[in-house]
Amino acid sequence: MQIVEYRKNIEPMRPYVPGRPIEDVQREFGLDYVVKLASNESPFGCSPKAKEAVIASLEESNYYPDGNCTQLRDALSKSLDVAPGQIIFGCGADEILAMTSKVFVNPGDECITAAVTFSQYAASVVSMDGKMLFAPMKGDSYDLNAICECITDKTKVIFLANPNNPTGTIFTEEEQEAFLKRVPASVFVVFDEAYAEYVSDPSYPKTLPLLKKYKNVMLVKTFSKIYGLASYRVGYGIADEEVVKLYEKIRQPFNVTIQGQAAALAAYQDLDFMRESFESNQAVMKFYYGELDAMGLSYIPSQANFVATDTGHDSRVVSEALMKKGYIVRPSFIFGMGITWIRVTLGTLDQMKGFVSALKEVLSEL
Repeated sequence: MQIVEYRKNIEPMRPYVPGRPIEDVQREFGLDYVVKLASNESPFGCSPKAKEAVIASLEESNYYPDGNCTQLRDALSKSLDVAPGQIIFGCGADEILAMTSKVFVNPGDECITAAVTFSQYAASVVSMDGKMLFAPMKGDSYDLNAICECITDKTKVIFLANPNNPTGTIFTEEEQEAFLKRVPASVFVVFDEAYAEYVSDPSYPKTLPLLKKYKNVMLVKTFSKIYGLASYRVGYGIADEEVVKLYEKIRQPFNVTIQGQAAALAAYQDLDFMRESFESNQAVMKFYYGELDAMGLSYIPSQANFVATDTGHDSRVVSEALMKKGYIVRPSFIFGMGITWIRVTLGTLDQMKGFVSALKEVLSEL
């Protein structure tokens, strides 16, 4: 039976493939213990205060959410020193990215990102019948000069991940400021800082103050990573109020749940938990680097909660073998990296000790 005619620009698109669920791997390989190190989720859970807030919010489950996210909006506005009207909320940062293309991209418009970066930038553009251009990398990092050289009179949006997923690299404040000076005011620039809270490099940009100078810039953040609230799908963008009004026109009316709002508000206010998560991530990263150095394996130093690791073997074979031992990772060729690379989300120290032992076993058998 023939289906209804669909928009042909979605023909080349492919569904997003996430890391495999723990339950699937347990069932397939008959395992009791499985660790998921594939989706850059926090292994440290979320703030106990967030859990308490969610439980309390269940009493309101029969009501629609506050579409304005009023309490969360007020807390972010005061903390970040931005007007309440400068914030747009989404069902995760993904929805903010999708709304960006819906707001700005017409059929035939061009957008730019890097050759190796988050796949949802291209998905959002192509879905609106736009064309995504991929600028070459500078080693494992964004090449902002190369991105500037791609700008034409057809360019509408530039998507930049900082830190970048899947490489974990950053561009500096100096590089960012030089870049913005070259970008025409007619081009909208999205700085996706999903992993910013993990950064330890002092040269990392302070993007928020730039919003007062540049009306064509949006800063995108999420509660999915260091706050440990990936399942609640809460993200937000900060931009000029006139830009946010455009996003509000197409935002779904109840896109952030009551539970998500409650969890995000409580987590955002628990600074001690976030600091502990940052410090734990740093300690685990130091351990993992040491083990990789001892094994003689190459890796990309990361400013996020994952590390791209060169196994020296076909990553499809390595990842499958690791899965059979109870560890789920992502083969990085799906991101545009070399065939021997895997992206490993940093788990707890105990999880990573087990993973390193499994990795040694797998590599010794190849």
